[in-house]
Amino acid sequence: MIRMALHVTAYDLRALLRNRQYQFFTLALPVLFLVIFASVFGGGGQTTAVAGDPISMAVYYVPGIIALGVIAACFGNLVASVTTQRERGVLKRRRATPVPVAAIIAGRVLTSVVVAVVMAGVLLGIGWAAYGAHVPGRTALALAVTVVVGAASFCCLGYVLTSFIRDEDAALPAAMGLTLPLYFVSGVFVPVTVLPHWLADIGEIFPVRHLANALLVAYDPHTTGLGFAGPDLLIVAVWGAAGLLIAVRKFSWLPLGH
Repeated sequence: MIRMALHVTAYDLRALLRNRQYQFFTLALPVLFLVIFASVFGGGGQTTAVAGDPISMAVYYVPGIIALGVIAACFGNLVASVTTQRERGVLKRRRATPVPVAAIIAGRVLTSVVVAVVMAGVLLGIGWAAYGAHVPGRTALALAVTVVVGAASFCCLGYVLTSFIRDEDAALPAAMGLTLPLYFVSGVFVPVTVLPHWLADIGEIFPVRHLANALLVAYDPHTTGLGFAGPDLLIVAVWGAAGLLIAVRKFSWLPLGH
């Protein structure tokens, strides 16, 4: 089954890399956001306080945009691609093959995780080369674990959303409509410290805030220890586990719009 899951992963990666819409929203858009926000708000030596210590705004934006990249790859793109495959009957035909269901799902999730890890690496490289931001060596493992946990959890949540979308054309707008407001209230686009308290409290409910927080802790040069943000990682994992339970009950291999 592992061999089959890896085969499905390789196929899905080739298919996604040939999709121009995917290339823009998943690969190019996070890079554009990092360059724009770090250049506009990170210039002139501007800083923001994180856990009482000032850090450069350019450094602040790198982990936030990594969170955006992980979510784009494992939530937005997964919702769009899986919904499209389901409504066009691709999933139905895959389900009829001898390939185990677990291998098909594991392959799709692994594809998203691989893309998320690659995106994180690209954004880290840009942050280091262009803005002098780098990951402290002692927290590198925490950053990697956070990316993987966040990717797996948002894959589960992506499968939940596909279970309620009946039109493939509505998949990407639905995913973007859910995530864009959360980026603003979760410290991805603007620091949480400048938000009204009621908006900050709303952001605290959802996993986007906690994924961004966990990445920021691992990326913050003032962090002591190994850099694991235990409570934030736990909340992200709980959201993912809840999504998995709902997806197991609600996900359909058959088109919903016919």
